[in-house]
Amino acid sequence: MLKKAFFTNSSGILCSRIFGFLRDVLMAHILGAGTFSDIFFAAFKFPNLFRRIFGEGAFIQSFLPSLISTRRKGVFIVATFLIFVCIILLLSLLVWWFSGFFTRILAYGFDDSKIELARPIVVINFWYLELVFIATFLSSLLQYKNIFWVSAYNTALLNIFMILSLFLARNKEGMEVVYFLSYGVLCGGIAQIIIHFYPLYQKRFLKIFYVGIKDLCLLITKRAKSRVKNAYHNSIKSFFAQFFPALLGSSTAQIAAFLDTILASFLASGSISYLYYANRIFQLPLAIFAIAISTALFPTIAKAINNHQEQQARNLLKNAFWFLLITLAICVCGGIMLKDEIIFILFERGNFLREDTLITANVFALYLLGLLPFGLARIFSLWLYAHKKQKKAATISAISLSISLIISVILMQFFTLYGLALSSSIGGLVLFILTIKQFGLKEFKVILLYKKAYLILIGLLTLEIIALKIFLMFYSIA
Repeated sequence: MLKKAFFTNSSGILCSRIFGFLRDVLMAHILGAGTFSDIFFAAFKFPNLFRRIFGEGAFIQSFLPSLISTRRKGVFIVATFLIFVCIILLLSLLVWWFSGFFTRILAYGFDDSKIELARPIVVINFWYLELVFIATFLSSLLQYKNIFWVSAYNTALLNIFMILSLFLARNKEGMEVVYFLSYGVLCGGIAQIIIHFYPLYQKRFLKIFYVGIKDLCLLITKRAKSRVKNAYHNSIKSFFAQFFPALLGSSTAQIAAFLDTILASFLASGSISYLYYANRIFQLPLAIFAIAISTALFPTIAKAINNHQEQQARNLLKNAFWFLLITLAICVCGGIMLKDEIIFILFERGNFLREDTLITANVFALYLLGLLPFGLARIFSLWLYAHKKQKKAATISAISLSISLIISVILMQFFTLYGLALSSSIGGLVLFILTIKQFGLKEFKVILLYKKAYLILIGLLTLEIIALKIFLMFYSIA
């Protein structure tokens, strides 16, 4: 079951990222790296951050343990859904009314003319938050039933609709392209919701929703039995006590990239775009391997710990650790050696020039230094979430983010956007060290005692380096 879930997640993420790269190639070709691309990326950054936090971290890692442990599942599901939908709706309305203020927060370094252009784009993209929450919520219900294909593949729909919008805007220029892209985001969000309906119907969740609505009506009218009230209040209280710390604790890499965008708005035009393109490629191995395996692993670990099967959970973590260490190390080595060629193949065409390629490639290499710590920290954080230690995870994340932010502000003075990418990787290393300390150094040493895995790692890296050096003798853009 675990292997099947992992391959389902990784194949779905790979499919989504392939469409994502096609989207980025078209964007680089049509918009290049300048004012208009910076406006869209700044406006899309927060909705995209929200999608990653909810879809890949905080919500599912708090919602599933609470759903597993609660007895009144129907009312818990419906109440949680309504609470979040209403909160996000109010937030979106605030952004609509005070668009100038929120645009200034998202891109503080933009001048007044750029802020004025970005305001309506920020509002349009912000409505995607409501859509992505609904899609994530429905995906979490299916994951509870060990159905992963919908959550794995539904993200591809967003990229497909953005590609379609770029195709429609291929003969447009400047802000017209940005508007087409923004409405493409909303259409993709609607499609992400629709794809959930049939599997939810198959698993009879419509009946659970009906029961939940009925129980909630009884609670509102104060006609529910005391045991139902207690079960409802305890489950909701437990969930929110876990959710808010997890909001920070599971999203360090995404929040670091978000902060980079804000700081990059103070740098030369195009800096936000360079960081975006480099981070998109960095996120590919992180998503295919680290996020895919943690998504597949979490329900199993949570249920094992809930059933007091701690050793089984540790064995799963050990296998996941070595798998990630080997695969991510190969990605880091290959990515750094082929950084220029990767960016050249993916983006260098149209308005994306050779100078843009070289800058983005160097940023990408610096991001890759943080791939191993970010990826490995993610699976060990599952242990904390399954034990409902979201506050510990949040504290660790806050420390690593604070250190990363301080280093970013210092290094950007000397190395501009390269300093931002390097500080992100340093923050990832701090996150990994603190997470391992919380997991337990003795338990981690036991995981490290695996001689066969060391031999496999050294052998594969040696073969990779030799093969890539031979490849670069015949094909290099340097």
